[in-house]
Amino acid sequence: METPQSPAMEPFGLGARVRELRQKRRYTLQDLAAKTGFAKALLEQIEEDRYNPPVATLFKIAKALEVDVTHLLQAEERDARVVLTRAAERRPSTRSHQLDGEVGYSYESLEVHKARKLMQPLLVTFDAMDKKDMVFVCHDGQECVYLLDGRLEFRADDEVHEMETGDCLYFDSDVPHAFRSLGPGPARALVVVSNAKLE
Repeated sequence: METPQSPAMEPFGLGARVRELRQKRRYTLQDLAAKTGFAKALLEQIEEDRYNPPVATLFKIAKALEVDVTHLLQAEERDARVVLTRAAERRPSTRSHQLDGEVGYSYESLEVHKARKLMQPLLVTFDAMDKKDMVFVCHDGQECVYLLDGRLEFRADDEVHEMETGDCLYFDSDVPHAFRSLGPGPARALVVVSNAKLE
């Protein structure tokens, strides 16, 4: 007997979008694997909604499919100048995983309608973890992180920043970076990612 799918797993979810775009470009899973550097089996799991990739992975897939990452995280595309996403329309927050372990966060797309977005707003929940368990990621673009509650540690190269509620961090996403809640529980932040090119 099949398990009922959550709203995030319904048609036109992340996996269906990746598959649709791949097929539209007449790429096989092996073609997409070659373009992204990810294993064919991993991409198959993403398309079947059995694996929820971290944002850095989505950036690489989007680049290979010649779309913006925002295209992968929306339920539909409205060609309108103003759109409203109601709280009930958002996808449930889902845990993200890294190839060799957990990244230590879950995310929820806050806007699921606007076509051709320059920014992607996310509600991110960061887990408390030991420093040695932090997983570093990087991707094109920039990020802005506004801490809503909790305490958060950001690490990049030789930089370490401890954030308190109300602090705001802005950085270039191509710098390998990692976050962890400093506990005792999780930390939540509004994170806006963009890969728009600077003129």
